[in-house]
Amino acid sequence: METAKAKLTVLFDPPFWVGLFERENEGRYEACRVVFGGEPKDFEVYAYVLDHYHRLDFSPALQAEAGADRRINPKRAQRLYRRQTQCTGIGTKAQQALQLQQEQKKTERRALSREVREAEEARRYQLHREKRKEKHRGR
Repeated sequence: METAKAKLTVLFDPPFWVGLFERENEGRYEACRVVFGGEPKDFEVYAYVLDHYHRLDFSPALQAEAGADRRINPKRAQRLYRRQTQCTGIGTKAQQALQLQQEQKKTERRALSREVREAEEARRYQLHREKRKEKHRGR
């Protein structure tokens, strides 16, 4: 039986508050970083999740670690949850996923800017050829 897990961590990454969305589904791990700006209230975070979760741009999928499917002692689970809520910062797995997403966007941006630059150069060259041709019409 496959399980899906989603996790949101809100942390202060000076000078802004940042939300780190993480999700695991079918052995894949994906992360997304959202900048909130000022410190968001609980109801604002909840409203954001309800309104914008389906539009989030998650990183490319990484292979998720195989977790143990055994039942955890409630006291141990409570300790783990407390430790997760006290822990600040972005986890290394999330950092890797976000870095991969950043690299992917950088290559897309470079390809797009290269196409725009080449199109502009072709347009200017064509304009130059037309001007040269107009000068030599034999008037």
